[in-house]
Amino acid sequence: MLDEVVTMFREHGVTRFIDGTLGGAGHSSALLEALPHACMLGIDQDPVAIEAATAKLAPYGNRVSIAKGNFSDMETIANEHYFHDVDGILLDIGVSSPQIDSPERGFSFRFDGPLDMRMNPDAQMTAADILNSFSEKPLADLFFQFGEERKSRQVARAVVARREQKPWERTGEFAELVTSIVGKAHQHGLNPATRCFQALRIVVNNELGCLDKGLKAALSLLKEGGIIVVISFHSLEDRIVKEFFNYEALSCTCPPGMPICTCGKVQRLKVLTKKPLRPTPEECADNPRAACAKLRAAQKKTGKQ
Repeated sequence: MLDEVVTMFREHGVTRFIDGTLGGAGHSSALLEALPHACMLGIDQDPVAIEAATAKLAPYGNRVSIAKGNFSDMETIANEHYFHDVDGILLDIGVSSPQIDSPERGFSFRFDGPLDMRMNPDAQMTAADILNSFSEKPLADLFFQFGEERKSRQVARAVVARREQKPWERTGEFAELVTSIVGKAHQHGLNPATRCFQALRIVVNNELGCLDKGLKAALSLLKEGGIIVVISFHSLEDRIVKEFFNYEALSCTCPPGMPICTCGKVQRLKVLTKKPLRPTPEECADNPRAACAKLRAAQKKTGKQ
């Protein structure tokens, strides 16, 4: 959703922005090109992504600062880089295409590789650690809560039984086990292993916790009138973004019928997208992975709004 992001940043006159999920710098390079007076701070926890982004953004010179870290810590990172008065923040949540397409990273069931799934290679817990150490009920809860897998209990039971014979090590063997249990239960073209792989990845990287913390940090960093744009790829992420934006757009949370407001709630955001924007059919045809994307945006309230 490159065009949509660029349009929003241009329409709101963004001159100083943070890309909290820098990746290969596709969004950032397009924004710097479209906004010739803008400067940016890019953040990513993956050293491979940082290397690629550094090369791609080199032509923009001192308009660019890049930091290794998680966007959930962007307030601390921004302070360390003296990057204040931010009027735009972009979060493109989830795993990147280069990560998915690297078998050694272990994100995809399409390739056989180590059960890793760490976005930050320095993190301690891998997907194999979870499969080899979690007991049956926590595993079932994980697959159901974070993957919305309806056969979570059967999968968890099989995972525990299988590791008694041999520890989990490879993505291929886990995908094969899940497929043997889930079968063709999932419609809409989803691979049977999709939901369980998603659940493991979310837990390994604490993705939902980081998103919640990152949204709060973004709101704190934005100056009045600044915008935050978030692109998510599954319902769990989108729900967190939607609820955060809607809550911060409220001016009162008192029960209906209260004669006066006693809650002290302050409205801090104005929601710019009543419903999430979706990729165009043309973009989905060019990049099928974009099909699940949802873009939501909000603007930090000013005293005049």
